Amino acid sequence: MSTLRITLRAGERIFVNGAVMRVDRKTHLEFMNDVTFLLESHVMQAADANTPIRQLYFVVQLMLIDPATAADSRASFERSYPALLAAFSSFAVRSGLQDVADLVARDRYFDALKRLRILIPLEDEILAGTVSPIPPIEAPARVQIAAGAR
Repeated sequence: MSTLRITLRAGERIFVNGAVMRVDRKTHLEFMNDVTFLLESHVMQAADANTPIRQLYFVVQLMLIDPATAADSRASFERSYPALLAAFSSFAVRSGLQDVADLVARDRYFDALKRLRILIPLEDEILAGTVSPIPPIEAPARVQIAAGAR
């Protein structure tokens, strides 16, 4: 078993197994066993969940920081995930969402959040229309094959 050491600044909060803790001065925490935690810097506020992928992030975040309501949050995830997957044509986004669904199915919420954080900038580009489109594939020019007498 490995030890996980985290350093927190004064006033910073951490969510551990559903509990919110705030430290009054710089401190170090060592987790000696398996623990579910989320640093304050990775917590998304409800008001910031204003795009589809951010909303999915918020739902997964609830599974992690509020284990008592994780079943309800998972049901919400399972309702929204298929529609979200169908809404994107980007291979990178669709692949990332499939990874997220796999991680959630294995109760790996922290890893699912990490994967979603990677997808948020891609979603921003898509919504802003700044993603360079993939050029259409043109049909190859037809090559003349020997023509016989008619």
